[in-house]
Amino acid sequence: MSTGTLLAIIVPVVVVIALVAVAVSLRRRRKLRERFGPEYTRTVEDADSRMAGERELRAREKRHDTLDIKPLDSGVRDRYTRDWTNVQDEFVDRPEDAVHDADRLVTSLMHERGYPTHDFEQQLKDLSVEHGRTLEHYRAAHDVDVLSTRHEATTEQLRGAMVHYRALFDELLADGGRPRHARA
Repeated sequence: MSTGTLLAIIVPVVVVIALVAVAVSLRRRRKLRERFGPEYTRTVEDADSRMAGERELRAREKRHDTLDIKPLDSGVRDRYTRDWTNVQDEFVDRPEDAVHDADRLVTSLMHERGYPTHDFEQQLKDLSVEHGRTLEHYRAAHDVDVLSTRHEATTEQLRGAMVHYRALFDELLADGGRPRHARA
């Protein structure tokens, strides 16, 4: 077989393989963006490269798959709903305490669902897999909670923290009634 014939066969095969590789890469990227929402952008921007960021997100998915995230029965959901109402009522007279209690309640709910709660940064990573769209709420609320421990948060910041905690709380509580879905 001549060199020209070999090149006529090899070049198109290499081009097809390259196109398939690009298509697979783009599909993976799209799936990660859909799954992680704004957390995709945040993670990729914080990483050394897009590939490193995407590798981090895939590692989060793998870790998340090993967690025993479980639904809540209706009695537990009702108890958490009552507890949240009490925390909101507390805000009127003791806003800093209410924010601290909201943080503890959200952490308790995460623990009840099966998320590890010993390290805030790991909590963020674990939550990002299923709750990436509300994760910024949790970050913002936690930042105000930290400020309030030093009595440096304004009433408006504390009010905002309650709204932020509520966003994640509602999502965890609503999601708590459904079995964990398998990754596609």
